[in-house]
Amino acid sequence: MNHKSLEINQKLDIEEILTDLEHYRPRRKGWVWRKVPRDGVKMGPFHYRNMSEPLKNSIGLPASKYFDHIDPQPSCVVTTEIASGRFEDDIRRMRMAAWHGADHIMVIRTTGQSHIDGLMEGTPEGVGGVPITRKQIRASRKACDLIEDEVGRPINFHSYVSGVAGPEVAVLFAEEGINGAHQDPQYNVLYRNVNMYRSFVDAAEAKKVMTGARIFQIDGAHNANATAKAGWLVMPELMVQHGINCAFSVAVGMDKDLIGLSTVPPNAPPAPKLWYDLPYAVALREFFSDFKMRAQQNTRYIEADIEEAIRTHTVDTLISMLTSADIQSTITPDEGRNVPWHYNNIRGIQTVKQTWAALDGIKELVSLNYNGPLGEMARDLKERAVAFLEEVIETGGYFAAVEKGFFVDSARYPERNGDGIARDGKGGVGAGSIVPRDPDYFAPVCSHFGENHLPEGLTKACDAIDGCTLCKPEKIAYIDELDPEDSANKRLEATYPYRKGTSIKPEAEWAGDGTILLQFFVPQPEDLAAVYGVEMAKKLGLQDPEVVNLQVMHPAEGCFLEVKGKVGFDIDIRTLKVPEKEVILPEDELREAVKKIGLKVVAGTVGEDEHSVGLREILDIKHGGIEKYGVKYHYLGTSVPISKMVDAAIETGAHAILISTIISHNDTHRAQMRKLAELCQEKGIRERVILIAGGTQVSREMAAETGLDATFGRGTKGIHVVNAMVKILKARGAV
Repeated sequence: MNHKSLEINQKLDIEEILTDLEHYRPRRKGWVWRKVPRDGVKMGPFHYRNMSEPLKNSIGLPASKYFDHIDPQPSCVVTTEIASGRFEDDIRRMRMAAWHGADHIMVIRTTGQSHIDGLMEGTPEGVGGVPITRKQIRASRKACDLIEDEVGRPINFHSYVSGVAGPEVAVLFAEEGINGAHQDPQYNVLYRNVNMYRSFVDAAEAKKVMTGARIFQIDGAHNANATAKAGWLVMPELMVQHGINCAFSVAVGMDKDLIGLSTVPPNAPPAPKLWYDLPYAVALREFFSDFKMRAQQNTRYIEADIEEAIRTHTVDTLISMLTSADIQSTITPDEGRNVPWHYNNIRGIQTVKQTWAALDGIKELVSLNYNGPLGEMARDLKERAVAFLEEVIETGGYFAAVEKGFFVDSARYPERNGDGIARDGKGGVGAGSIVPRDPDYFAPVCSHFGENHLPEGLTKACDAIDGCTLCKPEKIAYIDELDPEDSANKRLEATYPYRKGTSIKPEAEWAGDGTILLQFFVPQPEDLAAVYGVEMAKKLGLQDPEVVNLQVMHPAEGCFLEVKGKVGFDIDIRTLKVPEKEVILPEDELREAVKKIGLKVVAGTVGEDEHSVGLREILDIKHGGIEKYGVKYHYLGTSVPISKMVDAAIETGAHAILISTIISHNDTHRAQMRKLAELCQEKGIRERVILIAGGTQVSREMAAETGLDATFGRGTKGIHVVNAMVKILKARGAV
């Protein structure tokens, strides 16, 4: 089925995605890994050792502009997790994430769906995640098709095969082209209280279906160290859970290359993280070398501070690179901030990209010392894990061990605190619902687990019904909206002015939600600062303000706050006047004008500012500065008085004075700029010299305000300054 390609400078058309959705078929099924050239990747001036093929279209790290805009992509698959509750907004976030390098898009399932015993239909708004429905999956997969064409790399779409409807969800995923999924019968038992026998029976069927569709499986054993009182003490149990999951998956027929461990570091700073997490990572990879590793940050320790999450995530990525990670997940503190923020997805991806690029080839430069404490600690973890598993077997097996509360006990095995999660084998959701198969049982479907007695003459089970839905997708019954009030169409109507109309609002979660984040310092103690933050936001006109992050800088001196709120107004795009882009004259024309007049300038950093790097980049030929175009300059250094700048211009016969200010308190930069114009007026040279100022706090509009000819801010290059000088000279008739 052909679909309209995405245009880079146009928004994703949600209505177009939903059009003819009942006839959409996924163009491919199965998981796709990145292409990693054996000999590395050459990008710009660098040769990378552990990178995958670059994207066709992407957005690099902030500093990429200094390196010819290269965007090296890690060798591992990179995950981003999305949970806004509205799929129509999630697919826009998917596009943004893919442009920054995510190729594993995971949508978190609405919380209560684990306890629903059938498939959901329509597109209701979710709580704690997205309702996983056929329409939501089709729309998302269709969008991913377009997005992967745009970025030039396959996108793996992922969700959860869990709960009492696990087998049905697995079939849905196989039908609709889902590429990866969480599937873990122990997760159902321990964290969703699904009956343990029902959970494993369902898992066998689900895993068989996933295998047939080549859906990559990730387990959920990491939840033990995310829920235990002391996550760093349950590492032996984590390995046992991983072992049970892997062994069970293989036993029911799942290929090893489709099985992934969700490996989560059990610790975080201020703990001595490396002494716990690195031995654990080593032990895991030695035990489970036949399987894939998906590394994820531990959500237990994430607070509402995005910088804290990034710092810990950087260390986690270092551990991944020192050991291995086939998939690197990116977690952000959105739960702590009560809103899934669009840009936090990007921040998580950037953390992986930046760390991976910085540490590229680290194993060629450093090696792990297995002869010291690292080897001893890894061996100790493995021995404890083996002993734990032996006790499980002696107790009567996994189910008996769960009934006795062996799992998620907060003590360091073999010690026990008796606070583990215990489940009754006869209780839980779906208890008593397992039905034995008749001796002549026959199900006319593919990818089915267990005894299936095919009638004589049949070689394929679904031939009895002329094909099942996995073989003949035209047999799939597509159901659209069920509730006209709680539907995608209704929500799209409400957000139309912000998506396709002329109204603009900021957004953090959904189109037109108006959510913004304020960051500021309050010189008051914690309790008072929090109350003040809300009241200040109200005074600013924000609706529903809430403090989402507060950090004490000093108990008495004050706190840093982040306050979330909503703006209650729109701005019409037609009322906005965008400044015209400065037209850059051809380089040959610039050089000719410079040569004709013999353009000379004096330059320096003024006031009490000692910064020189930025100005040198504007001047020097090696940085593409004005010298490259034939301009001669006299550089006076840093902390130059304005009077000295003017005197130097008079003495040298300069055509222009260039001043720079980087650090400026109390608007000193404005005062210096005005002083330059006034002094030149006093000296009688204002009409024959060009006055230009630049700096990080300088804007284009400040020229008119301060009496200068041109002003430049961040991102200025030498050609911009030469262009301005030549245009001014032409306007004055000098060239």
